Amino acid sequence: MPVKQLLILRHAKSSWDDPALADFDRPLAPRGLKTASLMGRELARRGWLPDLALVSPALRTRDTWRLVAQELPQHVPAQFADELYEAAPATILARVRQVKATTLLVIGHNPGLQHFALRLAGAGSDESVFKKIEAKFPTAALARFALDGDWADLAFGSARLTHCLRPKDLG
Repeated sequence: MPVKQLLILRHAKSSWDDPALADFDRPLAPRGLKTASLMGRELARRGWLPDLALVSPALRTRDTWRLVAQELPQHVPAQFADELYEAAPATILARVRQVKATTLLVIGHNPGLQHFALRLAGAGSDESVFKKIEAKFPTAALARFALDGDWADLAFGSARLTHCLRPKDLG
């Protein structure tokens, strides 16, 4: 059975220009538009190409996905999962365990994604990467995990955290 990849991407920087907008409806800020595309190009450059994307339905996560997807060399199907909007780690885990993919991209929100990444990291994880995520998981940050076995068997502490990429690390 091939090693699976789990890519966890926090949505890009959102705009707070319109205080009347509900949180769910906030768009990306100009910086977010740039960094979402940057992260998509980096996924393509590294060959970390998802077979499926699970995306929170909030506007900023959908826009992040749209910009990432435009940079990928192939079409990737997306599922917009209501339960991922501001989800707790256990909710994210439950949803991820339902997928069928070799490489999965999850786009969501903090603090849930950061806590999910920290709890998922198990034996064989890169300690320096863990500390980076523990310190801060900023907008448009990407955590990469490798895991053996089926998604249905994924549990906290069962994946190897290998990378954390932040837009500022990429230039």
